[in-house]
Amino acid sequence: MAWRGQLSKNIKELRLLMCQSSPASSSARAFVEKNYKELKTLNPKLPILIRECSGVEPQLWARYDLGVEKGIKLEGMTEPQILKALEDLVKAGQSLKA
Repeated sequence: MAWRGQLSKNIKELRLLMCQSSPASSSARAFVEKNYKELKTLNPKLPILIRECSGVEPQLWARYDLGVEKGIKLEGMTEPQILKALEDLVKAGQSLKA
């Protein structure tokens, strides 16, 4: 999982949007609980923003160079699927630099 340490090289900002209590956001909350500390330790200068709002649909957004953003809806995904979606966003950032 070496890609986890490459977040800050390919992404300028990472945002997670979720509801504090809805079942639709439970996997997103589990993802934050299990992965935030390691991701922040490996990428200390990368802004990782956790945005909670009642009733919001869970989403993962990555901002790249020149203001380019990509988002993924997380509803119905498991915590490992969210991790895979993040990996895909990192790889998308690599292709934008090429």
